[in-house]
Amino acid sequence: MEQKNCCHHVLGTHSCIAKVPIFNHLEDEQMEEIMGTILSVSYSKGEILYREGDQSDSLYIVSSGKIKIYRLSESGKEQLVRILYPGDFTGELSLFNASIHESNAETMAETSVCKITRTDLQRFLMKYPSIALEILSEFSSRLEKSEKQTTRFATEKIDTRLALFLTECLDREKETSEFILPMSKKDLASYLGTTPETISRKLGELEQAGYIKQKAQRKVEIVDMDGLLLV
Repeated sequence: MEQKNCCHHVLGTHSCIAKVPIFNHLEDEQMEEIMGTILSVSYSKGEILYREGDQSDSLYIVSSGKIKIYRLSESGKEQLVRILYPGDFTGELSLFNASIHESNAETMAETSVCKITRTDLQRFLMKYPSIALEILSEFSSRLEKSEKQTTRFATEKIDTRLALFLTECLDREKETSEFILPMSKKDLASYLGTTPETISRKLGELEQAGYIKQKAQRKVEIVDMDGLLLV
């Protein structure tokens, strides 16, 4: 997809820093110092932040909106890697050395992004080691999710992969059995390694079996959690 012609504009950076776990634990004075080095930019829906093979020299932090990270197969098929929400970041390989991006990043809605260069961030990592600990924590979380996803691809049928994905979407801290699917059926199919048609059919089968109820605007209610976990 070609990048749309859009006029990017600089935004305030305070809200970006305040939302980001790798920075928001710092003292106000330290955050002010970091804010002085950050460029905050707005993007329209469907814009490309970077492509596979582009030079990687900055960390991108989502301030608002959402971004999908994906790879393309030799045949051009899209494989969704993850979706970034406010507080999430990408481009982390640039922290360690000059490298190229191994995936593509595209906005899924109007999105504000804070950018900090490798040089500036390395300086802050040396000055404030707690930032490095927060980044390592995020790396650990991503590795765990990646390993879990790889195992499911290798061992679980699509029915099970979809059922487990739905259960993980539920916010256990809230007393509700409803949630909104975080992505379109097309992106969900890409993430789970199947087709949108299969996703639609399998959701229908889960609903017919009494495990879930599909509602308007991508809202899903889990009716039978125990049954869903046994699919």
